[in-house]
Amino acid sequence: MPTDIVRYLTHPQVQIDPAVPVPQWGLSPVGRARTEAVARAGWLAGTTQIISSGERKAIETAEIIARPPGIMIEIREAMHENDRSATGFLKPTEFEQVADQFFAQPDISVRGWERAADAQARIVREAEAVLSRNRPGDVLFVGHGAVGTLLFCRVAGHPIDRRHDQPAGGGHVFAFTRETRQILHGWRRLEEMGT
Repeated sequence: MPTDIVRYLTHPQVQIDPAVPVPQWGLSPVGRARTEAVARAGWLAGTTQIISSGERKAIETAEIIARPPGIMIEIREAMHENDRSATGFLKPTEFEQVADQFFAQPDISVRGWERAADAQARIVREAEAVLSRNRPGDVLFVGHGAVGTLLFCRVAGHPIDRRHDQPAGGGHVFAFTRETRQILHGWRRLEEMGT
């Protein structure tokens, strides 16, 4: 009997606009093109549920992928990225430094950000709520890099550590079996799936 696969996909590149709150950023033309290129990919053929974070960039990614098979996406607001509203937009160098601290000190709120331990508990709770429904078929979660990494760490049995983070650029996928929660593969670029 085939095993149902659970995949977590991070949205690809976004349109960065410091004047717009980060959760409202949409996909950039590059991010949209990358998503459209894999929307009909064979590795998604067994997918029966597509669950998205409530952030615009994740919803846009999920909608593009859900269109060819005609799957209705389910939006779960609590699957959002780690709450960084305390600092708002940070320039890339500063952002990377704070993100390093976020992962290195999971029980501390770095500059007012949501603690990594809390973000992990939240994303695991959301994923488990969906998976406990036991609907047949593969599940695709569409979300974000930091909480995706925190979910990966939990499923893989690793302590929270940024060395498990997706590579830069977004648009990466990791997968595990639904029944045994065994990691099938770590982060892979969208374009490498099915190869």
